[in-house]
Amino acid sequence: MSAVDQKEKGAAGFTRRALLGTAGAGLLVGAGAGAAGAVAYDRPSDGQAGRAGQGGALGAGRVPFRGEHQAGILDPQQTRVQLAAFDLADGAGRDGLRALLQRWTKAVDRLTAGEPAEEFDNQVALDAGPCSLTVTVGFGAALFDKAGLADRRPAALEPLPAFTGDALDPARGDGDLFVQIGADDALVAVHALRTLQKLAAGTAAPRWQAAGFARTPGATARPMTGRNLMGQIDGTNNPKPGEDGFAGKVFCAAGGDQPAWLAGGSYLVFRRIRMLLDHWEELPVERQERVIGRRKADGSPLSAPAGSGEGTAVDLSAQGQDGALAIPSDAHVRVAAPAGNGGAAMLRRGFSYHDGLLPDGSPDAGLLFLAFQADPRKGFTPVQRKLSRGDGLSRFLRHEASGLYAVPPGVPAGGYLGQQLLEG
Repeated sequence: MSAVDQKEKGAAGFTRRALLGTAGAGLLVGAGAGAAGAVAYDRPSDGQAGRAGQGGALGAGRVPFRGEHQAGILDPQQTRVQLAAFDLADGAGRDGLRALLQRWTKAVDRLTAGEPAEEFDNQVALDAGPCSLTVTVGFGAALFDKAGLADRRPAALEPLPAFTGDALDPARGDGDLFVQIGADDALVAVHALRTLQKLAAGTAAPRWQAAGFARTPGATARPMTGRNLMGQIDGTNNPKPGEDGFAGKVFCAAGGDQPAWLAGGSYLVFRRIRMLLDHWEELPVERQERVIGRRKADGSPLSAPAGSGEGTAVDLSAQGQDGALAIPSDAHVRVAAPAGNGGAAMLRRGFSYHDGLLPDGSPDAGLLFLAFQADPRKGFTPVQRKLSRGDGLSRFLRHEASGLYAVPPGVPAGGYLGQQLLEG
């Protein structure tokens, strides 16, 4: 943590960088219709360049690996992400899992500091600094049986239910171990993934991986919320650190059916959501806005005057001059509104992806949806169930892969990833 961050760290325990930067991103389950998230966060000044690694101002950004919570949850969203899942090898067991997580911890400690990994360093990122690298690890439900830890599996890690319209490919979802690798440089992120893959050899095999991107800081005249591949401003109403009840929405607390080892951790829902962009782009802008419930130009809700801005409160009771609802009954912001979902909320941190063309010539593109929450049974599941049944936006989406993971708390000094589970 920089001296500036230490100085400006608030009573709630969040740094100024986190307070400014965690605007989330995640289309489809938030009143903000988000995907790429906000980029209104600090970057190192030229005076900081070269403090870690050989990178310039952007490359010098460093996110502490150790702390109360894992990095990559509250930290400003980076411009690149590598996602991957691994399956534990037969016979690896608890000891093999422990040894792997210890190897990963040692490597990530160095990589997030902008230093070469001691093993398997391919020098791809040799000239860069840490570039705000974060590595976040989660545990899938099947891992607990394979590692002899079935009695420690959280009750909330039950399989997600089938939702209307799902077209899931099991080969591109789930997995025993999940990693989210974020960085402001694609080579830094890929290098970290390759390092983890090599360190896992013989203990855990790759199951799937995906790459995503968000808007690069400096691409706009002023810091602003990013847009998704549908062109919509994305991430408006994401929960923010410092708000009342924020921690209770995102992080687990011991008690009830939440295990003690997960206190300070979270649950992560992953969904690969393909956007039917050819069909979407055939709609006139006015019709697109009615599907979402916000204006495309500035994100202002249809219940408010044009130009009022994305921060204007949504009024779901507002009517137009014709007496009809200003925000249609099936608009995304209405169906996803926390007020209509028992207050359910998640910290969304999604990235766009574009993987070329499908055999029919349509884009294989959309959203890598990532949402952190204290309990998916009270967050993602009820909201997505409602969206799948009544959201007008669903006609332009295909949910093609899915995963649910328990994200252990942060790594203490001298400890390793998952130590609370394995030794608690």
